[in-house]
Amino acid sequence: MTTLYRSGTFRRTNDRSRLVITSIMGMVLGYFIGISSPYVSLTKISLPSNLVSSLAFGDDHRRPSIERFFPEHLVTPQIYVPTNPRGAKSLPPRIVVPESDFYLRRLWGEPSKDLIKKPKYLVTFTVGLNQKDNIDAAVKKFSEDFQILLFHYDGRTSEWDEFEWSKRAVHISVRKQTKWWYAKRFLHPDVVAAYDYIFIWDEDLGVENFNAEKYIRLVKRHGLEISQPGLEPNSGLTWQMTKRRDDREVHKNTDEKPGWCSNPRLPPCAAFVEIMAPVFSREAWRCVWHMIQNDLVHGWGLDFALRRCVEPAHEKIGVVDSQWIVHQFVPSLGSQGETENGKAPWEGVRERCTNEWAMFQDRLANADESYFVQHGKSRI
Repeated sequence: MTTLYRSGTFRRTNDRSRLVITSIMGMVLGYFIGISSPYVSLTKISLPSNLVSSLAFGDDHRRPSIERFFPEHLVTPQIYVPTNPRGAKSLPPRIVVPESDFYLRRLWGEPSKDLIKKPKYLVTFTVGLNQKDNIDAAVKKFSEDFQILLFHYDGRTSEWDEFEWSKRAVHISVRKQTKWWYAKRFLHPDVVAAYDYIFIWDEDLGVENFNAEKYIRLVKRHGLEISQPGLEPNSGLTWQMTKRRDDREVHKNTDEKPGWCSNPRLPPCAAFVEIMAPVFSREAWRCVWHMIQNDLVHGWGLDFALRRCVEPAHEKIGVVDSQWIVHQFVPSLGSQGETENGKAPWEGVRERCTNEWAMFQDRLANADESYFVQHGKSRI
């Protein structure tokens, strides 16, 4: 028994040695082949259809077989293009797509045939379900040339499906946020670059006397980069500049209360529209977006600074009188606040609006001062 045990041990040891020696020889041979042929050409690899189907679609073998094509070699090319957008310098320029859109795409068919018509303009409303009928009336004023985007501050989206147009609209839902919060996060200039004009409107606007196509024609005719429809004079006004005039198509300046305008070419007498229903050209919005602060969500004070994004502002900012709207003054956003320190929800919201206005003015003034000090320039 002892002899047999030793004999078996010797055979197993000998087999293990041969296996080790064979593995080493294979590694050495592979090394010399590798250094003599640095690139292995894989011009076309056709995997079995059942394997590809399993990889691409799980175990659903009802899917059609797919033939995969691989690059000629699997070595990553060394590319550096300093003119590419930030973060894309290692990509060949022709593969870089720096801009996007809100066009809806199909899940099937040829991508080139997805869009029967590409909307040229973008219209956004920040909405709650209580205003659905008003928004329905407003949306119907816009043709298929206008892409509709709804920001839902109450988290309710499926209820809008009763409207046929809602199924073609884009819906973004985040609770208790303002339109400028949404705009900063979802309307980056590179995302909305496909649209000539961007409407950023409130939900409580009456549009019975508004025609979108005519509005766009007037904006183009008068060279307005930033604009808004005129406001019905009898609905209550904050600024004379936004008051509709019935003797002209467009106006770009006004007379305000004594002492309100230090310069007739500056807000609120000129170069001024409100943040209620502004319309921006693509180029103007690229500048305005960068000026919106992440934490100042109500946008108060922004309207006085819009003039920094176009030149000359007193000529390129104006109010379209012949296409006018009514501000209905529905305090819907105030109800989204919370009772705090004995204040009603709307009181807390309004207080923050006022505080943000002061904060924005201070930030802008400090940014100006820092720039002039750094560059040794005078503010004048």
